[in-house]
Amino acid sequence: MARLTALAASPAVNRLSAAFDAVGKELALVGGPVRDAFLGRPVNDLDFTTNATPDEMLTICAPIATATWDVGRDFGTIGAMVDGERVEITTYRADKYDRESRKPTVAFGERIEDDLIRRDFTVNAMALTLPGLQLIDPSNGFADLTAGILRTPSAPEVSFADDPLRMMRAARFVAQLGMALAPEVESALRASVESIRMISAERVRDEFVKTLSADDPIPGIRLLVESGLCDIVIPELPALVREHDEHGRHKDVYEHSLKVLTQSIALEKDRSPGAEPDLIGRLAALLHDIGKPATRSFDKPSKAVTFYGHDMVGARMAKKRLTELRFDNETVARTSNLIRLHLRFFGYSEGAWTDSAIRRYVRDAGEELQRLHILVRSDVTTRNERRLAAMGNAYDDLERRIDEIREREEIDSIRPDLDGEQIMELLGIGPSRVVGEAWSFLLELRLDEGPLGEAEAEKRLRAWAQSRDLA
Repeated sequence: MARLTALAASPAVNRLSAAFDAVGKELALVGGPVRDAFLGRPVNDLDFTTNATPDEMLTICAPIATATWDVGRDFGTIGAMVDGERVEITTYRADKYDRESRKPTVAFGERIEDDLIRRDFTVNAMALTLPGLQLIDPSNGFADLTAGILRTPSAPEVSFADDPLRMMRAARFVAQLGMALAPEVESALRASVESIRMISAERVRDEFVKTLSADDPIPGIRLLVESGLCDIVIPELPALVREHDEHGRHKDVYEHSLKVLTQSIALEKDRSPGAEPDLIGRLAALLHDIGKPATRSFDKPSKAVTFYGHDMVGARMAKKRLTELRFDNETVARTSNLIRLHLRFFGYSEGAWTDSAIRRYVRDAGEELQRLHILVRSDVTTRNERRLAAMGNAYDDLERRIDEIREREEIDSIRPDLDGEQIMELLGIGPSRVVGEAWSFLLELRLDEGPLGEAEAEKRLRAWAQSRDLA
């Protein structure tokens, strides 16, 4: 309770509490802030509930807020900036859901208890009244929080029918809070997975992103796969489970992918401590081998299972899936490019690359080079300590050589020694396909040999043009 008291003593909460109390309106912190305060987690969002109407809220907040907004007014929600804190205040709700459209019929309630009972999980159905500091917990959410159990305030089959997105939230809270589903909740979730089709791809994506952004998303991902939700949302993941080889001819692709994700997150945190979770890197780690089921082949002479081309196939599959989940174009492109490139390094461990090969590796990775470093290192999950050390040493050597070349020349944004204007002037031509061909010729020289200098580049370009009867 001490943490809740400290939260209630913050300037923004104090001012709001005093303003609502002065006009005789109820106000309470609700949901996530109360839960996180009990858990000792950082409280990033201040959510309140009240018996005041949206119009009354705007009137109360106007004198103490530097800004207010009412984009959620139809749903009873008003936003405000108070003492530098962004807050949201919602009128008590008593909604009814249309089971066909899944859209709620918005109805305002009169009692906070009725508002709390309609929320997703008991741990989010607690409120702290202001200024009285009384904990309102009609569903025993504190007991569930202490026990690490995720329950629903109403019957779980009713709760999931009201809002199927709550099934995705269940996976998120399992990952974020380290909680386990109550048996009746897990049973209802498994029976209700088909209803997730009623939810927009954007909302499903947002919940999946929150799960993947947890410090340890693995328990949440396991729930999504084992419950059957992933068969609908990201079917490429359960396909990896079915790829399991009981004969031991290759490693378990699903378990390998989860380990790669775990190792990737550890490296991400090590290389960028305190940074926001790297969604693109995590997506690439989780999905990097989804092309394996489609490319699986058995070589009888060697009795080995192969997955030739799974990098290219996986990149196409990831692009398709992420596009269907309405990820933005940049995230789709960067993630699929990482998957396409994730096997490139393994040729390095078989023999040192030339400087030209390293330039091409850096060029192809582009802005994803640091992510590619993390993905490739994380993709080594062998239990053979000698091989593990050898692969680590090989990649250390590659990164060292990249740094050495970077010290001698511009490597991160490689361009020819002559630009388009210079090419046209030298060849005496205007904009045309030939200019692009000449530019590509000079780029290949730059990649193969490093910086040539303008004089040498001009000489090589004249010879190229003469060989094509362009001089």
